[in-house]
Amino acid sequence: MRCYLFIFLALSLLMVSCKERRAVSSGEDAGIPTDSIYCRDPFIVADPATKTYYLYRSSTTEEGLGGVEAFTSKDLKTWSGPERVFTVPEDNFITGTVWAPEVHHYKDAWYIFATLNTKRQWAETVPGWPAFTYRGTQIFRSESPTGPFLPLGKELTTPKDFMALDGTLWVEDGVPYMVFCHEWVQVVDGTFEVMPLKEDLSGPAGDPVTIFTASQAPWISANSVWTDKDGSKRNAYVSDGNFVFRTKEGDLLILWSSFKNGKYCVAISRSASGKLAGPWTCDEEPIFEEDGGHPMVFKDFDGNLKLVFHQPNSGHSHPVILDVQDTGHTLEIKN
Repeated sequence: MRCYLFIFLALSLLMVSCKERRAVSSGEDAGIPTDSIYCRDPFIVADPATKTYYLYRSSTTEEGLGGVEAFTSKDLKTWSGPERVFTVPEDNFITGTVWAPEVHHYKDAWYIFATLNTKRQWAETVPGWPAFTYRGTQIFRSESPTGPFLPLGKELTTPKDFMALDGTLWVEDGVPYMVFCHEWVQVVDGTFEVMPLKEDLSGPAGDPVTIFTASQAPWISANSVWTDKDGSKRNAYVSDGNFVFRTKEGDLLILWSSFKNGKYCVAISRSASGKLAGPWTCDEEPIFEEDGGHPMVFKDFDGNLKLVFHQPNSGHSHPVILDVQDTGHTLEIKN
């Protein structure tokens, strides 16, 4: 079964690569349509200095080193590229596949928040549960959104004994924080964590604190059921793809993804205090539930808010860009 799945995914990626090449070879001015780009966990940066949009996706070298590629666009409809902007250094603690690369402008530089993976286990796995392997978010710095991005160190920024992913940057009262997911693969009920960073983002400035769990969402469906050592059953809930956003009236939201009735979706949680510390509550229903997720929000060069995520969650995942409205207290997808 795994062999067939691998062959299917390999053929899908080959067809997507060919589709991308055909798109750029059809004419000098032709670009790649957004829905022709294979991309999970898309992240878009609108660079005002060059009036250019950058779309980042994961890319692994033939030698197995994780990395990131960027496509560029002037209109969010067709894209050029991709160009490689980052490769994990060979002497890094983890050098495997990159997940969910995010690029943030902070002070005078650009930073990739990259979730790195390895097959190397760090602890004994609970029988019947997925393997506990090293997985976490690490930060890399560049003078430009096109790289080269260089490491601030060789270690993960998130704790080594966490299976952590999807780190994002948020600055509150002048203090930079990483908001990330503690992987459901390790904790069963996935959590969302907040951790202060050093001013130069070179490492943590404190321990992570759990702000809410995936199971708090009233709409969520269990991803699977696991058995503990004592034989008791536990529902597993996915925490995934968190992105922090403040509305024009000052409400603090976290957009994130999990599953409702087997479909990947986009949901909102909100802080009662308007601070990362919360307390946090989850909205009654997702804002999008048609098998798409891992959201982020940005403004285009006309000042319009855009919601970006990948769809579908398996097969030919590609970026979806939708118009959203900031109502002052929440985000709504425009029809």
